[in-house]
Amino acid sequence: MQSRSEHIPKCGNFLLSWSVVSQLHKNMPNQSQEQQTTEEGVQASPAVATIFSEAEHPIREHQLDREALKVLYRLRDAGFKGYLVGGGVRDLFLGKQPKDFDISTDARPGQLRRLFRNSRTIGRRFRLVQVFFRGNKIIEVSTLRSRSEYDEGGEGELLASNNTFGTLEEDAFRRDLTINSLFYEIEGRTVIDYVGGVEDLNRGIIRMVGDPDQRFTHDPVRMLRVVRHAARTGFSIDPATSAALRRHSGELMLCPPSRLRDEILKDLRSGASQAWAEQCLATPLWRTLFPFYRHGGKDDQEQGRLALLRILAEMDRVCQSDIEERPVRIDDYFLFAALLLPWASSRFHLPGERLRGPQFHERLTALRDEIDRHFAVPFNVPRMAKERISTLLINLSTLHHAGNGKDHPRWLKRKSYYQDCKRLYALYQLGQGSSVQGVSAEDFSSPVQMQKQKAVEVISAVQGASSSRGRGGGNPAFSSKKSGVFGLRSRRHS
Repeated sequence: MQSRSEHIPKCGNFLLSWSVVSQLHKNMPNQSQEQQTTEEGVQASPAVATIFSEAEHPIREHQLDREALKVLYRLRDAGFKGYLVGGGVRDLFLGKQPKDFDISTDARPGQLRRLFRNSRTIGRRFRLVQVFFRGNKIIEVSTLRSRSEYDEGGEGELLASNNTFGTLEEDAFRRDLTINSLFYEIEGRTVIDYVGGVEDLNRGIIRMVGDPDQRFTHDPVRMLRVVRHAARTGFSIDPATSAALRRHSGELMLCPPSRLRDEILKDLRSGASQAWAEQCLATPLWRTLFPFYRHGGKDDQEQGRLALLRILAEMDRVCQSDIEERPVRIDDYFLFAALLLPWASSRFHLPGERLRGPQFHERLTALRDEIDRHFAVPFNVPRMAKERISTLLINLSTLHHAGNGKDHPRWLKRKSYYQDCKRLYALYQLGQGSSVQGVSAEDFSSPVQMQKQKAVEVISAVQGASSSRGRGGGNPAFSSKKSGVFGLRSRRHS
């Protein structure tokens, strides 16, 4: 693919001279005309955008989501500039169908709310506007942001809160990866590139925007995003980015535990968790996140690694079968139990050892304590999820020995944990290299129509209960018998 550079002169912070990047809307805030400062503190000249015409990129307007087009055209008709941004542009460029179509604009959140009545504002750190459409469709619209989020603050400081608006150029440079810093503009159907993202897409490179050492220091979670996109795209990591990742991997645990937990869940649900684990294992990130996996000797660690990759490959197969008519939804606790399965089976001799009576409870207590110390606390796992993880892992022994090669007894099938534990046991067998059937995607999905019907039934039941007065057809508070109920006697008998 050929590219051409359009030199865009600047007047203040307004881009001129080309129809695609015409003067920004009059309601945009006035920006300082001083030159931007790089992260190293050196005065930087204005960046030059490379603009790719429709003939020079593979994205076509009909590939965009209908609702996203509605938002973009309404912004245009109202006099604002709107751009498809981030992963949507990346996926379309690579010939994939994006899951989300995010939009950035020069309109402020208040202006967006007035323009889209079917919307709401979310976010504390930076205000986003969600525009709602039929079928639970949501398009997120954000105002262009400045790159002050990593220019401000001293060396070693974590990411500060940011609520400042900016220009198209500033929004491009504040993003994490070059391949996620592209803008698609519908007026001229062009792709606007300030950071070399198109070249990196063509070459298959994952590269940080700006100095990777500074970017990782100010927000260590960016290291997880580098590994995530390398796993999902199959791209190689830029040497400078990879070297910085290795230098700063120990800073990852400085991030809020709940944020790390949510990032890990994204990767476990991505359908590329096996590739994600391989990428993490090839860097110090895995040892930083899950140091407990170093349990045992080299042979035990290698067996655990192979078992984990087989388990995650099966989970990827389930997640990749997700379709709109029958979405796959795997609970957090089950994903975490699958992630911990090779470690728990090696550390606590599960499920081979038969556990009964006091020995069962002692082993459960030890398992729960180690999960709490090594996993639940570092990642802020809710107490209920932690209990379910412990229950599933410890009862692998119960399933393994109760069946004895045959069907499980009725008393076991009536247990609340049975179905999930049965699926986890199948993952364990796959991890050991057994040729078993595995896990069915239908175990984690239900038709959309059934979900809607259940929602209607719940709403109807709530509405019916709220509309009734008094006790209605419920059980009486007092019995008509002389003796009463629970010592409460009917008034006419008292």
